[in-house]
Amino acid sequence: MNSWKGVKNIGKKLSSRLDQIGIHSIEELKKFGVSNVYKKLSIEFGEKLPVCYYLYSLEGAIHGIHWDLISEKRKKVLLEEIKI
Repeated sequence: MNSWKGVKNIGKKLSSRLDQIGIHSIEELKKFGVSNVYKKLSIEFGEKLPVCYYLYSLEGAIHGIHWDLISEKRKKVLLEEIKI
């Protein structure tokens, strides 16, 4: 079962990774927050993940929009939030 099927910006690889870290729905993504989920993915998979594919895709997913439609202002906020 793929609970991410049809969710904008969430492809096979990202949905698999989300499932592996225990995030199985848009509701859970919203609950934990895009920035926190991005950080958890980065830690779990031991790599710096591309922000456009992961961070912005997750943000777009919760709003039902393509990631490149996210405002520059919001992108800056997200980037600040993921600084470790």
